[in-house]
Amino acid sequence: LDLTALSGDDTPGNVSRLCAKAKRPVRDDVLASLGMMDQEIRVGAVCVYHEMVESAVRALRGSAVPVAAVSAGFPAGLNPLRARVLEIEESVESGAEEIDIVISRRHVLTGDWHALYDEVAAFRGACGPAGLKTILASGELGTLTNVARASRVCMLAGADFIKTSTGKESVNATLPVGLVMARALRDYLERTGFRVGFKPAGGIRTAKQSLDWLILMKEELGDAWLRPALFRIGASILLADIEPETLPDVGGAD
Repeated sequence: LDLTALSGDDTPGNVSRLCAKAKRPVRDDVLASLGMMDQEIRVGAVCVYHEMVESAVRALRGSAVPVAAVSAGFPAGLNPLRARVLEIEESVESGAEEIDIVISRRHVLTGDWHALYDEVAAFRGACGPAGLKTILASGELGTLTNVARASRVCMLAGADFIKTSTGKESVNATLPVGLVMARALRDYLERTGFRVGFKPAGGIRTAKQSLDWLILMKEELGDAWLRPALFRIGASILLADIEPETLPDVGGAD
């Protein structure tokens, strides 16, 4: 999971609390009941706006949890290109190890694939050593064909992950979109030999829903995409459902 603090009323205090949960996402009593106290259970990343990157970096210092910054005019992606590039550069300078950008949907809707490629390539260059996740905002792309083409262009331009949604659209991560994007990932691997990660985000709220996505990844892409280097779920609310699901049955069975 990538835990997120992406609200207009975010403060350093609530970001610090989220970071504390990121470092210890499952209660000690639950870990003890599962015999996993010696395991380092943590989330994939903490995702915040640029303004909160330094607060998150301080709160996570000494842990292995990276900070991801949503940049490039998130969530609309309509800021001037230079401003979006500068925001990425400043987030990396502030300590973000991952950058989640949102593409300009107009390039997809007008079929201007060269413009989309150039935009994502510029973002890739601005990231430097940081990983780049490209958010398609798939619910606003019109067709599954557009989702597939946008996925391919983003991968060709240097994306380390392709991501379904910002979580702010009226329609976010859906399994049909996930299937199309997973098959684009598989095709890209077969053609180039490079693995690109996948991140569904928005609307995934229960442990049972997360299993649907894990099954999709395993069936379409194999075990490699069941690891955080290639698969994340963007859903902070999901953690609240996963924890009670891990508790052992205490109903009296031997």
